[in-house]
Amino acid sequence: MLINAKAVSFLLGICVAVITFMFLSLLNTVSGTVLFVAAAISFSSTFILSYVVLEFLVFKEIQKVYSSLDKVTKKELRDYNKDKEDETINPIKKINQQIAAYITKKEKEIDDLKQIEAYRKEFIADVSHELKTPIFAAQGYVLTLLDGAMDDEKVRHRFLKKAAKSLNGLDALVQDLLTLSQIESGVISMHYEVFDLQSLVMDVFEQLERKAEKKMIQLRLEKTFDEGVYVNADYNRVTQVLINLISNAVKYGNFNGWVAVALTETKKKIKVEIKDNGPGIPKEHIDRIFERFYRVDKSRSKKQGGTGLGLAIAKHIIEGHNSKITIKSEINEGTVFTFSLEAAN
Repeated sequence: MLINAKAVSFLLGICVAVITFMFLSLLNTVSGTVLFVAAAISFSSTFILSYVVLEFLVFKEIQKVYSSLDKVTKKELRDYNKDKEDETINPIKKINQQIAAYITKKEKEIDDLKQIEAYRKEFIADVSHELKTPIFAAQGYVLTLLDGAMDDEKVRHRFLKKAAKSLNGLDALVQDLLTLSQIESGVISMHYEVFDLQSLVMDVFEQLERKAEKKMIQLRLEKTFDEGVYVNADYNRVTQVLINLISNAVKYGNFNGWVAVALTETKKKIKVEIKDNGPGIPKEHIDRIFERFYRVDKSRSKKQGGTGLGLAIAKHIIEGHNSKITIKSEINEGTVFTFSLEAAN
């Protein structure tokens, strides 16, 4: 038997009508016509009232609950449209709203887990590839020497030098991985001190001057301050960020280009902008540029060197200073990295 609001209301109406008919039939003064009219009115009113209550307040909401549970069972969470309803005193409707909230929460958790799993797989693949390259290179040079090439002094020296270079690259990669892991886990904390950020930028320029001269790239500070620009931050970590960002701008910049650093004072912050007129970064890569080992142009990045962890480390260092690093870039117009540091009183 199909149970629905109409059937239940019909049965309930029949019961009330029969009870009413039998009760009035006990009175000798009530005629047969009155009995049938009273029964008809009882049936009609009971049927209509019961049908409205059951259909719109019970069965309709129960159907929504079943529909929600069915979508959960079939894992069709994306197809579920949450009803944006206000608070209600209907307990069944409240249950449906709770299910809707639960589905939305679980959908987000599933999406996050899928994204984390994808990142994990990609990270493992990247680490394996990055470690394999210098290990295989050094192994190849050493095995070649053991096979007899070591008897030639010139070949021995050249191969050992190349093997040492590969091992140095491996050491840099491991150190960067260790640093990134320690920063993320909170093992490494920021050691704040007051220092002149303008002077630090000029020191970084001096370190990278020869590298920039090879590509005829001009390094410049857009505006100088006679009294300096003092910040309260971790000197060594900020140095690491500046070297990474400016070095990348030089490494991937155009010949005869420029890299500029702009320092802007505000009430409580010093805004730092690292600008260049390089080739720019495509929009589809900007959201992932700070991921570990992510490279815009993998073949070109390999030739340029680097561990692929510099931007990820820079991001975590700036976040460790309660700030955020952002990027703006246009193809053939250059790139701007921006972050802020606490101004010293």
